[in-house]
Amino acid sequence: MRLTIGIIAHVDSGKTTLSEALLFETGVIRRFGRVDKGESFFDGDPLERSRGITIFSKQAEFSYEGTDFTLLDTPGHSDFTAEMERTLQVLDCAILLISAADGIKGQTKILWRLLEEYRLPVFVFFNKMDRPGTDKESAVRDFHEQLSANAVNFSGEKSEEFFDHIAMCDEECMEEFLETGRISDGSIRELIFKRRLFPCFFGSALRQKGIKELLKGLSEYAKEPARPGEFGARVFKIARDPSGARLTFLKVTGGTLKNKALLPDGEDKSKINQLRIYNGAKFTQVNEAFAGQIVAAEGLKESFAGQGYGIEEGSNLPVIMPVKEYWVAFPNGEDPLKALERFRVLEEEIPEISVGWDELWKEISISVMGELQLQVITALLKERFGLEAEFAETPPEHVIDEGLFEWVEEPEEAEEEEI
Repeated sequence: MRLTIGIIAHVDSGKTTLSEALLFETGVIRRFGRVDKGESFFDGDPLERSRGITIFSKQAEFSYEGTDFTLLDTPGHSDFTAEMERTLQVLDCAILLISAADGIKGQTKILWRLLEEYRLPVFVFFNKMDRPGTDKESAVRDFHEQLSANAVNFSGEKSEEFFDHIAMCDEECMEEFLETGRISDGSIRELIFKRRLFPCFFGSALRQKGIKELLKGLSEYAKEPARPGEFGARVFKIARDPSGARLTFLKVTGGTLKNKALLPDGEDKSKINQLRIYNGAKFTQVNEAFAGQIVAAEGLKESFAGQGYGIEEGSNLPVIMPVKEYWVAFPNGEDPLKALERFRVLEEEIPEISVGWDELWKEISISVMGELQLQVITALLKERFGLEAEFAETPPEHVIDEGLFEWVEEPEEAEEEEI
């Protein structure tokens, strides 16, 4: 079985720490990296290390008890929710991470609505259970009151009470429980897949507690979606490697994708020059990608996040949209038209931002999710392109010169006299 999973969480819930714990438990890393020390497996970008947060989605590959997992790391800060949303399009199931010490926050409710929008099965992990004042019953009760009544504690024994709680989520399972006194793993798996049941696990990612139980739950109860034989793929990210090569990150949802294949690209077709499977910052070249795999294709020139190929043809519009608009100035006298090319590159990689161009005044405007994202864009412009930019919330004032003109009529030409 192959599953693509992602950890979805409010900022500071311990998302990157949980990712580290999963990778450590499955032997991908030998040392447990710390986010606050800038040594975690995923946060290798200098911007992420300096801020101690995840900004760009990344992937890791690991296996556990016969299941091959692709873990997509997603941002937790609200300014980067759109980056997370793009990742949701290619997940098979999600781990909703909640800090038991902090409870369910407003951002968690937004994430929950996005998970509903994309109809994703959800496994819940209550983190930081080692903190004083936390307990399983109150955590699940809070979930029932604020998100869904169909959450069940999966961390204990498979007792009669356990099956009784699951039976309350579905009439057919209630009949099965009344007839047999239990509910089969297949029925439980189907309930989770249809979002009628949300299994809950508990632990401390930092202390490596509850990680095995979560992995075992995923392996036992996550259902692999159907993988049709006909080719299909969904793009969720555009990026560039250190050499500047343009990469199209996509999930193969059906059939296979081969290196050197031709795919629709704008008005023409482009050939894939290379297929890569990333594991953190490193990658392996492959000649073929199979249904369920996440790969980076090098060679496509006009692909975009949300684009579908084959049976996935069409594009998915995001739910999250930018909310703040700024006008751009260049203190070092940069040519705005040349600078616009740099902004378009970032817009391609961060499609939730919107770059505008005023042809009359030769000015750039940009819409972003918030202040933190604007800081990241400012840093990216400087680090990648050496471009210094300043941003203002108010549009620049333009002065139109006015002049006084006097209309003078030209004298009519005299008519020639007839002879």
